[in-house]
This record gives sequence, structure tokens and C-alpha cells, in this order.
Amino acid sequence: MEYYAQALLIAIPAFFVLVAIELLYGYRVKKMNYNLFDTLSSLSSGMTNVIKDSLGLAFVLISYPFVKEQIMLVELESGPLLWIAAFVIIDFAGYWNHRLSHHVNIFWNQHLIHHSSEEFNLACALRQSISNVIGYGAVLLIPAALLGVPQSVINVLGPLHLFGQFWYHTQHIGKLGWLEYVFVTPSQHRVHHAINEEYIDKNLGQIFSVWDRIFGTFQEELDEVPPRYGVLKPAKTWNPILINFQHFWGLLTDAWRTKSIWDKLRIWFMPTGWRPADVIPKYPREIISDVYKYRKYKTEVSNHVKYLVIGQFAINTVLLFLLLANWTSFNSSAQFIIGVLLFLGIGSYSSLMDKNPLALIFESLRLILGISLFFIDGLVWPVFMNSVTMVWLIYLLISWGLTFYNFQDLLKSNSSLTSST
Repeated sequence: MEYYAQALLIAIPAFFVLVAIELLYGYRVKKMNYNLFDTLSSLSSGMTNVIKDSLGLAFVLISYPFVKEQIMLVELESGPLLWIAAFVIIDFAGYWNHRLSHHVNIFWNQHLIHHSSEEFNLACALRQSISNVIGYGAVLLIPAALLGVPQSVINVLGPLHLFGQFWYHTQHIGKLGWLEYVFVTPSQHRVHHAINEEYIDKNLGQIFSVWDRIFGTFQEELDEVPPRYGVLKPAKTWNPILINFQHFWGLLTDAWRTKSIWDKLRIWFMPTGWRPADVIPKYPREIISDVYKYRKYKTEVSNHVKYLVIGQFAINTVLLFLLLANWTSFNSSAQFIIGVLLFLGIGSYSSLMDKNPLALIFESLRLILGISLFFIDGLVWPVFMNSVTMVWLIYLLISWGLTFYNFQDLLKSNSSLTSST
């Protein structure tokens, strides 16, 4: 995990710089596909994923070393062939995992967050899941296990394979000639993120596009069909924590409401979007019928709320870097509690973006936990304890006060809007 934390200290600033470059380029060529809250939601989603992965918050059903030990037929010698074969296998497994996520209800829950942005840009690439808490990846890596690929090779190539999927989340790069026949490109991935009928569930490859061509899921980007982005059941929130569990909550409530025992069981493994017949008429859900007329989710807040949100995002980003940079200085309890504090901070300011009362709940929980942090042995920051303690407590109190003030302001604006309508 220390290796992962160190890799993130390099990768995260690089991603942020590339997002900034794309934003400035879009501004210069007058083709902007960023808006403030969507971008902050995307970046915050990336932060929640980093925290979750760093803390190892997942239950592994079956480990890769166990599978390898049971079924290994040969053991490739260390060298270029081993690394190339391993990378191709990881990508092949990624294609099928991706396809599974698009076609099975319960697996869609862990992937929906990545598609939830109604924009398409480098920032939305950072919308990664925190709801994928069941580890089953070893099952998809059976080809690697048969060839005796070491776990250490998987550990190195896994993050590289993930990072290699970042660059093609852009609208500023057109089709790339012969590369379109080998690799996933921005044009192909625009199709993948689109909700147009012609594009749904297409181009599931991650690095190599050949899998889509072999297994019938390839679709070229059509000039006459401009992509529209998002999900057919709009998230309608900027809060990445809520988005991560929206679909799961929908499945759970449908399973509770249906009278059919069979439907209560099979709903989890039915095709994405399937609902029990006796639930649909009583509890309809909004589904976009015309992607060209749909109006994107938007919230209007005052400038001082925007400044507060930006400030809170910046502070949470700094705290995340401090956690990663000092990872080995904390025990597991400290890592977990600091991770929870970061989650609560993200929940607070993203709820403010939504004008949602949850903002004050998240912030109050953070205040209570943040103060209690310094009454538990071994959980303080390892350096400058007295100075950090004072600054931290002052920050928590000011943060809660500003959230409370703006929460009251948002309530008034919502009340005025309701009365005027």
C-alpha cells in the first residue's frame, strides 16, 4: 500500500495539471466543456476513490495468488514476454469486467459513478467507484494464473493500466487514423460515454479496441449523431458519495417493494435497468426519453457559497496529500479516521453545491470526529503536534460556522423560490 500511496503522490498532481491544460485550451479555442460544480464533483470523486483504495476497504472473495497456486500450468520466465502477456491479459479481463458492469444490475452500481457526469472531459475520467467493495478480479485473471504471472507483476501493471485510460476522456482530439483499429481513442470513448440510442453500451475496451471488434461491441463515432453524455437515469446531484450508491438504493427499494419473492432475488442479477413489473407503475423513475432535449443538472448558488466550496475542496486536497505523504507515520486506526474525515468533508461541500441539508449533517459529524481525534492516543499528526492541533481545531470550527451560515442562506433561497412558484 505504501507503493500505491507514493505512486498517487505523482499521478494526482499530473492529472490535475492535465485537467487545467485542457480547461485552458478549451477556453482559448472557445469550446468549453467544463463547469465548476461538475468539475469539482469529478475531482472529489477521484479523491474518494483514492481514500477508499488506500485504506483497502474491500472484501476479497478469492485472491489471485490462491487461484494461481491452484491452476498454474506453466511459469513464464521474467522478461519482456512476461510483461507484455500480463498487460494484454489484464486488458482482456478489464474488457469483460467492463462489459459485466454495463449489463448486470448489481455490477452497474459500481460503474455508474464513472458515467454520471453530463460533460465529457479529463476530469470525468477521475470519477471512480467507492462502491466496488467485493473483490472478484482474480476470477477474470485466470489466463494470467495459468501462465504463472506473479502477483508482483499484476500489482505494477494494474495501476499503469488504469492510468492509461485517462488521456482519451477528451473532446479536443479527433479520429486518429490507423490507431483506431488497435487502441481505444478519444473518438471511441466519446461513443462509450454517450447515451444516444446508437451508442449505448458500446466500445467497452480499455486500452486495446480489438476486443470490441472481436466480440461485437464496437461502434464508430458518427458525424450525424453528436454524443450526449451522462446516464439515462440522471444522478441529479454533485455529491459523489450519494452517486456511488444511488443505483444500489434503487435496487434495494425495488426488492423491498415487490411482492414477488423471485423478483426480490433476481433483481440483482438481471440486465441493467430491469425492475419488477409490479413496482414500475407505482414507483416510476425519470428516464431520459429524448437526449437532445434533456436539460443538464444545474444548481444556482451565491458567489460566497462557490468560494466556500472551492476553499473546502482545496483544503481536502491538501489533507489528502498530507495523508499519502505521511502514510507510514500513521497506524491503521489513524489512517481510517483521517480517511473518514476526508469523506465527510467531501460530503459536506458537495451537498452545499446541491443546496442539500445533508451539508450540515456531514459537517457536524466531521466537527465531532475531528475534535475527538485529539483525545485518542496515537491519532495526532506526527509533527508539530501543538501547532497542528490548534490550526485544525480553528479550521473545524470556522468550517462548521461557514457551512451553517450558508446552509441558512440556502434554505432562505429555496424558500423564496418555492413561494414564488
